[in-house]
Amino acid sequence: MSFCNVSFKRSVGALICTIALLIGVAAPVYALPQGNAIKDPKALLRYALPIDNDEIRQVQSSLEEISTQLRANRRWGAVTSDLNRADRILSLKKDKILASVVDDRKPEAEQLIEQLKAGIAELTEVAAAKDKSKTLEKRAELLDKVGDIESAMVTGFPYEVPQEYNNLPQLKGRATIAAKTSKGDLTIVVDGYSAPVTAGNFVDLVQRGFYNGLPFTRAEESYVLQVGDPPGKEVGFVDPKTNQYRAVPLEVLVKGDKVPTYGITLEDAGRYLDPPVLPFSAYGALALARPDFDPNGGSSQFFFFLFEPELTPAGANLLDGRYSIFGFVTDGADVLGQLKAGDTIESMKVVDGLENLVEPKDA
Repeated sequence: MSFCNVSFKRSVGALICTIALLIGVAAPVYALPQGNAIKDPKALLRYALPIDNDEIRQVQSSLEEISTQLRANRRWGAVTSDLNRADRILSLKKDKILASVVDDRKPEAEQLIEQLKAGIAELTEVAAAKDKSKTLEKRAELLDKVGDIESAMVTGFPYEVPQEYNNLPQLKGRATIAAKTSKGDLTIVVDGYSAPVTAGNFVDLVQRGFYNGLPFTRAEESYVLQVGDPPGKEVGFVDPKTNQYRAVPLEVLVKGDKVPTYGITLEDAGRYLDPPVLPFSAYGALALARPDFDPNGGSSQFFFFLFEPELTPAGANLLDGRYSIFGFVTDGADVLGQLKAGDTIESMKVVDGLENLVEPKDA
């Protein structure tokens, strides 16, 4: 295909070529295990939190499942069962939930549990009236509270980043970015728990104002919206202190692993069936661009993935493990869909979580 010309140095061309090549050799894909891919970015972020509490996860999964039930011919009886299950857990296993909450946030968590129980009672009445839109709206409110409880269970950063990356900024937690574009506003949550080096690089560049005024690019045949290099200068970020190109390694945390895999794609590592914690299954996934054949050559360019089921089928995702996802658009998906080549980022600002940014030790 013409768009696989070697003149494409960065991820728009490389990404499209990867997809095309994978589809061209996708004979074994049909044999991969199938399932329901999670497409809600907020749900993915909740599940990505480094916590270990089965009870709150059961509450979360019960509420998450409601949307699946409503897609399946509006199975209102199943919705009621999910709500009853969540309520029982909150009532009978409250102490086990609170046991995982850090001490200074236990009062807040207790209030959230009571709010959840009251909210579930209200949602049960809404579901009884078979009001789909209100059911989904109330469900989202309750899941935000579940996420707050889960966040209160995080006791610190869960692992040591390899020392070789101490010369790069790192995000030891999460941060929220408010982005103003020429078409409207986006809210982005970046996840340093899953990709501390990649997320740290991004937050550092946002703080520097690096992205302000930069134009988006988007190839007609691609499913990505990309930005991050000054026009006419495909050079990434050159640190003014060192005059050196800041190269960011490929970084992918696999479910069940304690630390991310660095510097190699999961496919090349022989782990192409292992699911990453942050997958390309949600619209607005945020990932670091990189040169075609250099997994450690990423810098300032990043892209939003514009979800297409054909490219990210459940159990056969064609992109996971090949690029570092470090966050999701959590608000503004409609704006994201309107952005075209030539539209611009007017400004980006860290509005929460800046305290989690760790400056390079060997700058």
